[in-house]
Amino acid sequence: MTIDRTLIETPVRIGTRGSDLAMWQTNHVAGLLRQHFGPELTIEIVRVVTEGDRVQDRPLHEIGGKGLFVKGIEEKLLANEVDLAVHSMKDLPALSPAGLEIACTPPREDPRDALVGPAGATMSLASLPAGTRVGTGSLRRGALVRRINPHVELVPLRGNVPTRVGRVDAGDVDVVLLAAAGLRRLGMGGRISELLAADPFCPAPAQGILALQCRADDERMKALLRPLEHGPTAIMAAAERAFLQRLQAGCTVPVGCHAELSDDGRVTVTGLVIDPSGDPIYVDQREGEVARAAELGTQVAETLLSRGADRIVSGV
Repeated sequence: MTIDRTLIETPVRIGTRGSDLAMWQTNHVAGLLRQHFGPELTIEIVRVVTEGDRVQDRPLHEIGGKGLFVKGIEEKLLANEVDLAVHSMKDLPALSPAGLEIACTPPREDPRDALVGPAGATMSLASLPAGTRVGTGSLRRGALVRRINPHVELVPLRGNVPTRVGRVDAGDVDVVLLAAAGLRRLGMGGRISELLAADPFCPAPAQGILALQCRADDERMKALLRPLEHGPTAIMAAAERAFLQRLQAGCTVPVGCHAELSDDGRVTVTGLVIDPSGDPIYVDQREGEVARAAELGTQVAETLLSRGADRIVSGV
């Protein structure tokens, strides 16, 4: 492969949070870039402390939502202090700020949620005994737990992945719910007691997908990212992000969306909106050609809104 030398003449500055998972994701992307462009490409990692990192004593939905984990990094992108941001796509608001764009989506990790219990334990969310303390900071996960096993006790939980798993080991909670992707990326997949099927435990939109964000006018960065793009992941992201954009739901609304690709070039999009209490729940599913992925995601959202989910979204 012939490399355009102008692409590697200056360093790539990557902005990231300092958590274990954020650093893994950033180093993973840095490694992919070096695989394609060689060790001559200099990469500088810039750690950014976001508002979501600073405030740890309240649930995310009370302090502004997951967007608090990305705003500080996006500000540095817009100020030309970094060239690239590596986000968990599920943390991004439905729309990027003017001047920025998601330029690349590498291959997706497992999108499912996982139940984590004591080391070596195999258990089922549905069969947990009454009173079991289930740690989660997610309104969506909490609402779905209430439908599947209403007899457990939900315990609000914040912190990075190792911290939350550590709460189980310390006996503060009996189990926690986390994204399987984060556990696998940190080499903690062995702690998974149960992988929760997307039906009925629908994941968050874009869970397991990395969003590589840069300035919209940065053609050099887009060229560097082009070899990292994964077409099937981009299709799933388009469907799930379109669902989220059409809902225009804030961080206080539990929503899920999951897109699956088939071998014959079609995509199935499932979406849900659920009241934080677990009832009511609105679910819809559409299937069609992959070229219509975003359209299908939008249609699922519109169907849910027309059936009554608009009352949950608007907080009525």
